[in-house]
Amino acid sequence: MTTDRQNQKPYEGKYGGKPYDGKPYEGYVPAGASAAGPYALDIDPARAGWSHSSLRVLELAPGADHSLDTGDSEWIVLPLTGGCTVHTQGESFELLGRESVFGGVTDFAYLPRDAHAQIASGAGGRFALAGAKCERKLPARYGPAPEVPVELRGAGDCSRQVNNFGAAGVFECDRLIAVEVLTPGGNWSSYPPHKHDEHHPGVESELEEIYYFEIEDGGVGYHRVSPSRPGGTDVLAEVRTGDTVLIPDGWHGPSIAPPGRDMYYLNVMAGPGRSREWLIRDHPEHGWIRDTWPALAVDPRLPLYGAEASA
Repeated sequence: MTTDRQNQKPYEGKYGGKPYDGKPYEGYVPAGASAAGPYALDIDPARAGWSHSSLRVLELAPGADHSLDTGDSEWIVLPLTGGCTVHTQGESFELLGRESVFGGVTDFAYLPRDAHAQIASGAGGRFALAGAKCERKLPARYGPAPEVPVELRGAGDCSRQVNNFGAAGVFECDRLIAVEVLTPGGNWSSYPPHKHDEHHPGVESELEEIYYFEIEDGGVGYHRVSPSRPGGTDVLAEVRTGDTVLIPDGWHGPSIAPPGRDMYYLNVMAGPGRSREWLIRDHPEHGWIRDTWPALAVDPRLPLYGAEASA
């Protein structure tokens, strides 16, 4: 179990710098630990030790570009800061992006499997590439920011905002499910703890999940994953901007935002099920919290922004 950073091995360089040794990362991946080339974060199924989900964070200097082959995975290019142009399959998508993940909903682009793509940014920026191994080759598409559903979930100090840009039933993908969550300072999200590591039709879907964190103004938050089976994932991580938690199994939550600092995380999910759906099972000792929400107001700080706030 990871409890504090004093026990972490040091990482050298701007993002870290130790070369990948071929072994899967454990549940908590500090910022920089998985950096590779232009990617400040590079998690693929081999590095995660699972079968489907991937996440990269691409950093581009002003005027720079990056080429990639999508291989056997579909990808969504999601601006974290700044905007970019995405060229693929004879299409060009101009992503306006945003100033930061705390500043507005962003537009995005979908890249199909077995394709070549180029991402260029005149002003520079940081761009998440959320991916999943898949079978079908869907068309490349643009996702407008005003069409992203913004959901307020929970109530009281469990209130949070979910930007459902890549949710099942919202935007078509073959396997990939991806959403953004914003938690006001002092609140708990991903609560009650829940899991999706077994296939039970209509009740629970089997999904690998990546949490990528950013904390407003350099704050620190916490994230918990507890075992749902003997020997399962067990993580208590202190998280800062750029940190990642990998969840192959287990009850995950809460994600705790520090007082006075909002928390952002990007969730990337995929799995082997025939149906692309997000079905969860609450932890039996904590699910009661949902019954308290009808009597509580949603945190008045939410929404932090709506789709109309995009830059």
